[in-house]
Amino acid sequence: MDISQLPLNALRAFEASARHTSFTRAGLELRVTQTAISHQVKALEDALNVILFKRLPRGLTLTDEGHALLPVLTDAFQRMSATLSQFEEGNFHEILTVGMVGTFAIGWLLPRLASFKAAHPHIDLRLKTNNNRSDILIDGLDFFIRFGDGAWHGTEAIHLMDAPLSPVCAPDLRERLRRPADLAGVELLRSYRIDEWPMWFKAAGVTAPNLRGWMFDSSLTLVEAAARGVGVALVPVAMFGQELQAGRIVQPFPITIATGGYWLTRLKTRAETAAMSAFRHWLLAEIEGARQAMAR
Repeated sequence: MDISQLPLNALRAFEASARHTSFTRAGLELRVTQTAISHQVKALEDALNVILFKRLPRGLTLTDEGHALLPVLTDAFQRMSATLSQFEEGNFHEILTVGMVGTFAIGWLLPRLASFKAAHPHIDLRLKTNNNRSDILIDGLDFFIRFGDGAWHGTEAIHLMDAPLSPVCAPDLRERLRRPADLAGVELLRSYRIDEWPMWFKAAGVTAPNLRGWMFDSSLTLVEAAARGVGVALVPVAMFGQELQAGRIVQPFPITIATGGYWLTRLKTRAETAAMSAFRHWLLAEIEGARQAMAR
């Protein structure tokens, strides 16, 4: 099919409708009426001779054909937008979009961003934080720094650093924790990785208590809850050096467990740009410098 025959507005109408699963919300985004969006999508379906949406009483759902078309258009529109934005105000800037877990962003990256800006002033870095669950393509990410074992389908992963987990709590609570078994008598704050506390108790040589109660989807909120005396959190302590040094939290036991590490990932189908290469080299050099400094 000759894509030059496909109306651009119809492609934009479909892409926005698919993201929102709504003609109305797509119309608000594109500043046209819901009726106009519906007509444009219907025109696209007629041109392609396929059905892209199932129209339901309470919204839309994509057909298989719609699912196949959406990521291609999303990627294309994001690339066009990123390229055009490089020419804002008459100056050329390379844009680099990096997603990462919030723990790594606050605990490691942010204190070092000034050095990246000084070394690469022509690169506009855009950061997106999440709780390790993101779609590199749909979210328009060049890189995604994530926590895990490095095995993600369709991605190239470069190991950045290990992130052993250890309990932390408020200083007042530490007085009640003389030995690991004492943790059975306090509130244990959990992440959605439900195997972490059992693994830690096994490493400590103690039978794990029944785990229930508070659960969080971020180490940042886990540590904040621990610092406020809610309970004991099991977190990657290397990311919370400032809180430990300031005395907001303490590490009652030195026992750690390894459940994964931080990785720099990108889609294997994503060609590395000059900005991506610059960020990758800078990041690895910073990590190696920090590792050597700790060794000294």
